[in-house]
Amino acid sequence: MTIKDITLRVIDALNAAGIPHALVGSFSSNYYGIPRSTQDADFVVEFGGASIAELLAQLGPGFVAEAQVSLEPMTGTVKHELRFRGTSFRVALFVLSDDPHDRERWRRRKPIEFCGRQTFLPSPEDVIVMKLRWARPRDIDDARGVIAVQRDALDWPYIESWCDRHGARLVLEQVRRAVPKL
Repeated sequence: MTIKDITLRVIDALNAAGIPHALVGSFSSNYYGIPRSTQDADFVVEFGGASIAELLAQLGPGFVAEAQVSLEPMTGTVKHELRFRGTSFRVALFVLSDDPHDRERWRRRKPIEFCGRQTFLPSPEDVIVMKLRWARPRDIDDARGVIAVQRDALDWPYIESWCDRHGARLVLEQVRRAVPKL
């Protein structure tokens, strides 16, 4: 089973369980920017009245949840990790937090069709903001790719405002200067 197959099964299960979600991480930067390979799929979810156990029931056999729930330190987001038996692929489910940017990117998420499935993605601006907030080398590369492809369509004041709030404005300016015109 491929990461794409696993991701589609998770989207199907989230939709069937009525769990609002957004596909984030490298899948979203690949959609808006320059694609790269990935070994995981990341989602932001709002469980509401549903639970991780209900989602696992929708996913069916093969999926297992890691025993330990973790806390993402930057936003204080609770994270559940799923694996599909026999693969190294990881699915991270970040529970929608009260972090102001987490809430704003949730509000701005966009419905898309991904391989015949209805899902949601953050806006390209929010992908850039999150990638620069993390500022790991691959995240900076992802942000650079989104900027290169989406440059003229981006809401720069929005990106700059959030980067200022997160202390990432210098990184944004460095990345923007390094992006070649396509």
